[in-house]
Amino acid sequence: MSDASKVGSDGLRLLENIGVRLTVEVGRAELTIRDLLRLSEGSVIELDRLAGDPLDVLVNGTLIAKGEVVMVGERFGIRFGQIIDPEKRAESV
Repeated sequence: MSDASKVGSDGLRLLENIGVRLTVEVGRAELTIRDLLRLSEGSVIELDRLAGDPLDVLVNGTLIAKGEVVMVGERFGIRFGQIIDPEKRAESV
């Protein structure tokens, strides 16, 4: 193993334990503060995504994949469907 590849793999090992926030976004909606203040239990807000559309998977706010919700026992999970090309991810940072 060359010195350069050893340094590269050591650098990656250092990064492995850094925590990141994974978020799954179902959709978005824009509303006025008036509409926001009128929300109560049972209110429904229409999102910008159709039922069945893939959900956005973000890491620290950057889109990394599209996926679908699955059940894992009694919990929700996400199955990755499409991984966003790393070059496209870098453009959005």
